[in-house]
Amino acid sequence: MNSSISIKTREEIVAADDKFTAAFSRGDANAVAQFYTEQGQVFLSNFDIVTGRQGIQMIWQGAMTMMGFKNITLETVELEEHGDIVYEVGKYTLLAKGGRVADVGKYIVIWKQEAGVWKMHRDIMNSNQPAPGQLPNPLSAILKLVGKGKKK
Repeated sequence: MNSSISIKTREEIVAADDKFTAAFSRGDANAVAQFYTEQGQVFLSNFDIVTGRQGIQMIWQGAMTMMGFKNITLETVELEEHGDIVYEVGKYTLLAKGGRVADVGKYIVIWKQEAGVWKMHRDIMNSNQPAPGQLPNPLSAILKLVGKGKKK
């Protein structure tokens, strides 16, 4: 994890991520929404911007009930602090019933303090999977081939 961030802030963000994933695995969309600022926004692939906790709760509830997502794992790749904001870059895995991998992708979260607590202010996620009916990105195949040709 590459970063320039205080130890205290890092611990607070990691703890918030852990509590977020625990709330998600309980299927508690209301608790998940509480990890966002009052004017938080979620940016999902192929979807309009969702603003505010009520909308965020609805989108996560839909992901849990209608799409069948049961768990999410987050892997922080980078954290960096800039005054009163922190940005986090990472990878996610969404799991469905029985632990089946339903989606894998990446995210950027801009954290902001609200009432002295770090909350997600902007949450941008996008899948590594092609959209339904879309062919896989040919660049992915090229990158895999190039990666196999590299000597370690």
